[in-house]
Amino acid sequence: MEDVFATNDALAVAELVRSRQIGAKELLDATLVRLREANDRLNAITDFYEGDLLERSIAAAGDGQFQGIPFVVKQLMADCAGAPTTVGSRFFAKEPVAAQDSAAVARMRRAGLVIVGRSNTSEFGLAPTTEPAFGGATVNPWRVDLSPGGSSGGSAAIVAARALAMAHATDGGGSIRIPASLCGLFGLKPSRGRISLAPIGETLAGAGAQLCVSISVRDSAALLDALAGGEPGDPYGAPEARGSFLDATRRAPGRLRVAFLRKPVGWDSMDPVLIAAVERTAKRLEALGHHVEEAAPDYDAAAAGTAFGTVMCANTLTNIQVRANGRVPGPRDLEPVTQLHAEQGSRISAHDYIRAVQVFHRTGRQLGAFFEGFDILLSPTIARTSLPLGTVRMDGSLETYEEGLAPMVAFTSVCNAAGVPAMSVPLEWTDDGLPIGMHFVARYGAEATLLSLAAQLEQAHPWRDRRPPG
Repeated sequence: MEDVFATNDALAVAELVRSRQIGAKELLDATLVRLREANDRLNAITDFYEGDLLERSIAAAGDGQFQGIPFVVKQLMADCAGAPTTVGSRFFAKEPVAAQDSAAVARMRRAGLVIVGRSNTSEFGLAPTTEPAFGGATVNPWRVDLSPGGSSGGSAAIVAARALAMAHATDGGGSIRIPASLCGLFGLKPSRGRISLAPIGETLAGAGAQLCVSISVRDSAALLDALAGGEPGDPYGAPEARGSFLDATRRAPGRLRVAFLRKPVGWDSMDPVLIAAVERTAKRLEALGHHVEEAAPDYDAAAAGTAFGTVMCANTLTNIQVRANGRVPGPRDLEPVTQLHAEQGSRISAHDYIRAVQVFHRTGRQLGAFFEGFDILLSPTIARTSLPLGTVRMDGSLETYEEGLAPMVAFTSVCNAAGVPAMSVPLEWTDDGLPIGMHFVARYGAEATLLSLAAQLEQAHPWRDRRPPG
């Protein structure tokens, strides 16, 4: 039972449980020990479920593909009945307590997952790092002076340490893909509307999505199968998939038309290390039979960034007010940048907000036109090679925060604005052994194309045995 997730992904361990080679209780008990040991080093899990909450998780787990697999849910965008969702904030540490599971969490349980706790996040997911004032910073298992990224850094750190094979993650501007890149994991952001966010309506004008970070492509694909689909009244719905996403990982992607970027749209230059990583990945794709050429989509990156800021600030204010249910945050209840977001949100007019949403929609159409000529857009996931702790600060001005934010979301956030699927794949490494995620984007609804390509790359250039030291 020791290090069962060191080489086995979640589907493989679930098969061991189904075939009774491992007992479900034995797996749970051993995993909880490993999780606590890893958490002492990483500070990745904010709450371990015990007593009644844990017993309810065990009882609620179905007999799906992930039967008996322990799992943690991020403290953002997903509610677990009987406990608060803190959104990484001191103000919401104890209330409100969720009356019921969110739709995605209910589906996780039906898939067989045993929810054993919640993973750390930046406050309201605003930072692409995981260093909340409430609960403290999560560190990267590859090097403890580095951040695992964010805002799904708690989940990524615990999976990178192989204490779990996969963990829940959410993505409003890159928060699945950024930590996947920095932790050497696979991370897929689904299309807008692919997984219901019920009971909430939409997040960030449709920019928000959820799934997981994982050590294997097929785990993410199988979880997408389990979570995909709408709930009555959902404001968005992705095109129905042809067959299962897991099946997509078992078939060749065919000859894809791949465009690659040497720098973010609207930027003048990029780190030569990242340019070289893109070029090597492009050559790997050519060797696999794909058509590859340099090309960039035509959209206004500055306008999209401004629109994102407008949507983010307005949503921060509204989410605080709705969740607070009449309570008013005190002077130390919110981090300074969160408070500044909320204050700026209070000054945004309906006209400003609608214009921002229109920019989202225009950007989506521009990317849609680009994907008439290409199947895939390749770039690095982030525009830097590592993220030292303290780089993106939530305790200063908005200007300082935005300077740290910009390189982290230079490739990722446009996918959220446009609603298209995108993934980070751990294909490259720095000279000193740190992971560099490569970013792949596809047209709206084309998760199967991404997963098929990812599985092909995973087979040709496997990464699972590359683990953090210690």
